[in-house]
Amino acid sequence: MDLDVLNMFVIAGGTLAIPILAFVASFLLWPSALIRIYYWYWRRTLGMQVRYANYDDYQFCYSYRGRPGYRPSILMLHGFSAHKDMWLSIVKFLPKNLHLVCVDMPGHEGTTRSALDDYSISGQAKRIHQFVECIKLNRRPFHLVGTSMGGNVAGVYAAQYPEDICSLTLICPAGLPSTTDSKFIKQLRELQESDRIDRIPLIPSTPEEMADMLKLCSYVRFKVPQQILQGLVDVRIPHNDFYRKLFLEIADEKSRHSLHENMSKIKVPTQVIWGKQDQVLDVSGASVLASAIPDCHTYILENCGHSVVVERPRKTASLILEFLALLHSMDSNKKQA
Repeated sequence: MDLDVLNMFVIAGGTLAIPILAFVASFLLWPSALIRIYYWYWRRTLGMQVRYANYDDYQFCYSYRGRPGYRPSILMLHGFSAHKDMWLSIVKFLPKNLHLVCVDMPGHEGTTRSALDDYSISGQAKRIHQFVECIKLNRRPFHLVGTSMGGNVAGVYAAQYPEDICSLTLICPAGLPSTTDSKFIKQLRELQESDRIDRIPLIPSTPEEMADMLKLCSYVRFKVPQQILQGLVDVRIPHNDFYRKLFLEIADEKSRHSLHENMSKIKVPTQVIWGKQDQVLDVSGASVLASAIPDCHTYILENCGHSVVVERPRKTASLILEFLALLHSMDSNKKQA
């Protein structure tokens, strides 16, 4: 073989080996860094841009895509200990001309965390209203989406700031009493009885606890490599003290049933999506909302747990779009009449 050709193959092989070795090293030594790169790449691929908004000395971090248009903007509120990027799996299936906004909830990711802040559900709803005013999202009524803790906040927001929104989607929302105890509630009771409430199942500190949390939250069994589990834990551990404080705040009597206490005040068309096999918040909450909210559309997803956004992203996006199309059609018919 010609020496120049051989050198070319050696150089090409070396060039390819560098990114491969970097990936392997990241996977083995710094899995948390790999996870951050993964979200950065996914945001970039989907066209989501990260921005910051300030309300006095308080900073909100959010991502967005598109611009306000004739269709309502969509604001998405994530759940406990998550972040704005959890919505990327659904964003993938939403039209690029929709104006989407995903915000880090108070104290999460890039949004300000303060020991003096009010992390009750009503306190968080107030903060989200400040964010909405900051970016002038409420120039026109928008569609609000919330899941789990974010669903609790979204429902309270709809009750307290009805002029801001035109419709609402609640995905497995917290804040409701249940006639049937979920597996998670039973675990909490056992921990309370044994005086081990500091070991909250939703706040893992080891790869094994992370695997248990994923099993608790998902009906679908994802095969997650040990290194990725370690990376997920490494990302969360610096925030676990805050998560414990937040959990005790939202589980307190002041916030525990906030959505239930406010659901009769929700007057906008509401969509409820729930995983039938939810082990964190029992699916019976869907019927509680349906009986209290006049214009309520309920969808129970078979073979789906609490992590609806991750387990059934395409179906969830489809349901949201169908709901918005239905409301648009009804609005058009009213105008014609």
